[in-house]
Amino acid sequence: MEGKNILHMNTGNGELSYARNSLLQESVTRKALSVLNLAIKNMADLGIIFSQCVKIADMGCSSSVNSLLVASNIIDIVNKLCEENNQKAPQFEFYLNDLFGNDFNTIIKMIPNFYSNLKKDQGEHSGHCFVSATPGSFYGRLFPDQSMHLVHSSYCLHWLSQAPEGIENNTTNIYIAKSSPPNVFEAYEKQFQNDFRNFLQVRSQEIVRGGCMVLTFLGRSMADPTCDDCIYLWHLLGLSLLDLLKEGLIQESDLSSFNMPYYTPYEDEVRNIIRNEGSFSLDTLNVFQVNWYPIKTNDDDDANAKDFNEPSHIYGKKTAKAIRAAVEPFLTSHFGNSIMDVLFKRYAKHVALHLAKKNTGHFSLVISLSKK
Repeated sequence: MEGKNILHMNTGNGELSYARNSLLQESVTRKALSVLNLAIKNMADLGIIFSQCVKIADMGCSSSVNSLLVASNIIDIVNKLCEENNQKAPQFEFYLNDLFGNDFNTIIKMIPNFYSNLKKDQGEHSGHCFVSATPGSFYGRLFPDQSMHLVHSSYCLHWLSQAPEGIENNTTNIYIAKSSPPNVFEAYEKQFQNDFRNFLQVRSQEIVRGGCMVLTFLGRSMADPTCDDCIYLWHLLGLSLLDLLKEGLIQESDLSSFNMPYYTPYEDEVRNIIRNEGSFSLDTLNVFQVNWYPIKTNDDDDANAKDFNEPSHIYGKKTAKAIRAAVEPFLTSHFGNSIMDVLFKRYAKHVALHLAKKNTGHFSLVISLSKK
């Protein structure tokens, strides 16, 4: 099942849209900011950011304001470094990349406000900024040779180019599960290795020497691919689909043929692929955790600490809503639209029951790479 044609977030800015349900991704972006800052400082040491025009790509931009938040952060970091080094601020070109089915219209409508805020915040110290959309899969070429200085991606590389082939014996599991046969583990691992290697190879052709990438994606805390921090969200969604199967709302053949195009690697896997591919140096690899649904506060630490005074069913609903915003179009392409409301009501209940017993979070990896 190829994801490149149908894998995108819920469109628009309505109640179920990704634009309204991406607090988790915002929290993750802020947590990775220190790594981004260090990577840009390393580029400054090589004189790269003092170019006349710095070109930056945000891969997997989707349709929320988070990509423009990243752009603002990068401009702020670069401008401060230029000021410290008595250099003129460069111009900036930002390329917002996602698959062809992405809702670029929503994010493009946010750009005038972004330009206005940028002028207000940076004043005359900042160079001109130009933002454009670049549709296409980041597992293939997107830019001319040696044209990019910085590539950023947040919470995207755990999405595979397609679900692995040859896993028909995964039966009613929709992802790796404790009951999955060994060939399922191997197929998912191989698919991720091929995809991530392709990603590195094509970016190595597009990024200037000394340029860098900062990549944040979901991972797992241990080598075991069935550890709790990487399978439970999909296990609970699978249980919800089984509920619908028992009620005759979906067909068993449809469930048995459905597998998520998704993989959460262990950090050793990531290190090995980077080393073997050979185009980049791994400068930083950090790990952190966030709750399935973070709390919006002014304190970044509090934003990821579970508020035990709020009932688990509230977290269940919020988590289900956030996951729905991310995967509903993909599910609809396979099961149809008619079951979605029922499916995610069941999912919210399963998530709430799980969270009442155990506070489970997302385990994340953030890496910075420099082009050799």
